[in-house]
Order: sequence, then C-alpha cells, then structure tokens
Amino acid sequence: MALNMSPDVYFSIRVASQGLYKEKGSRFISFAHPVSDQEEIKIILEIIRKEHHEARHHCFAWMTGHNKLNWRVSDDGEPSGTGGRPILGQINSFGLTNILIVVTRYFGGTLLGVSGLINAYRTAAADAIKNAEIKECLLQDYFEITYPYDAMNQVMKILKEESVSQSEHSFDLVCRIQLNFRSSARERILTRLSRIEGLTSSYIETH
Repeated sequence: MALNMSPDVYFSIRVASQGLYKEKGSRFISFAHPVSDQEEIKIILEIIRKEHHEARHHCFAWMTGHNKLNWRVSDDGEPSGTGGRPILGQINSFGLTNILIVVTRYFGGTLLGVSGLINAYRTAAADAIKNAEIKECLLQDYFEITYPYDAMNQVMKILKEESVSQSEHSFDLVCRIQLNFRSSARERILTRLSRIEGLTSSYIETH
C-alpha cells in the first residue's frame, strides 16, 4: 500500500535488501537498492549480473526523482510485460522512488506461463521491499542569499528560528550564504528574509 505523501515528502529505502520467491523449481531472488542516478544503477546491475552469471534472467525496474518522472523497466528475455512491469508496480504500490529492484531468475525447468511469471516477479519484488527499511525524505530547496554585513544579526536570527541549514559562508562587506530548507517552508522563509534591507536571494535547485 502506498504511503501518504505531502507535496515535499517522498519515500525510499535506507539500505539494500533481498527477497525470495520459489515456484515449480524456479528461484526468483530479488535485490532492492537505494539509488540516486543512472550511473549508480548501471554499476549495481553489472555487479548482480556478474555474481549471478548462471541465472537465466535479470529483470528489473528503477525509479528516481521525487516527482517519479524517471523510470525504466526490463524483461531481460522474459515474455513482454511479465518481469519489469510487475516489479515497477510494486515500487508504485509502496510509494517509493530512488530505488532499483532486480529480480534474478534461476530457471527450474518448468514453464510458468504469463500469469505465473507476473505473479513470481511481483511477489519477489514485494518481498525485497518488505525486508527493507523505508525512510521518509524531505524535499529541500537550495538558495543563495547575499546581504550587507550590518544585517548579519537579523539574518542569523531568522535562520536560527527557522532551523535553516547553511553552507559555503562568505563574510565580508557583502556576505553570502548558501541555504537549504524544507520546500514547504520556502514562501515563509523567503518572505521573512526579503524584509531585510539589501538582502537578495537566488534559487539554486530542489532535491
């Protein structure tokens, strides 16, 4: 079941986990990994394929990004729609992102049919997720602010009260700080900062 989500909250898994499903001699070993980009996904896939080079299929699905717009599925030689899609379906059912699930099949000699394969890959993927620790992630906005030195106390007061994270400080006649804070607090924090004379803010990114 998908987790309830606020606009700036998304869910992933904390560390890698495994699952298993057996049917008519075939073993479906599932591997769930937290991931952030396609290069990381490529490396994990290569490792699993090497470690399980005797397996017949390595079906997978992945999804990245808080908006869940980046995803891909692979049936890796299984009948179309029987491997990757059921795995992706479980990622969506649990409301997850930034995750890769690979289900490695060791063939047992008996054909399972389309419905049997769909059930096997779906069940194996679900088992890996159930064995994982799901974590809540907060979407963060990143901004840079500049302001005159004599406004330092006003700025720091707001940052402390709003629990704003800071990085890359530069304190001179004109000061510069990179900030990040929960996306849902953006309007409130920027409105408070904008009241400080001479302060300007520029958007960097959201993730």
